[in-house]
Amino acid sequence: MHLRKIAFVVAAAATLAACSGAKEVTQCTAAPMSEWQDQAQFQLELVNQGYDINEFKVTEGNCYEIYGTDADGKKVEIYFNPVNGEIIKREEH
Repeated sequence: MHLRKIAFVVAAAATLAACSGAKEVTQCTAAPMSEWQDQAQFQLELVNQGYDINEFKVTEGNCYEIYGTDADGKKVEIYFNPVNGEIIKREEH
């Protein structure tokens, strides 16, 4: 009987974990930060490309992320690979 209780608790925990609001993290690079582009220089290059940056941050997935507008004036959230500047994920709002 004790094994049934344990099995039930394990199954319930697995179900709760599967249903939880676990947030998917966008991964951009596994490279060490010493290989990343300078943050200030990277932002300046984006501004020169026509972006207006409202917020810039480094994410848990090792991305440079911006919130702002692109050269066309569209509100965007963009994740960049900080090593080569490649866009990994782009959302328009």
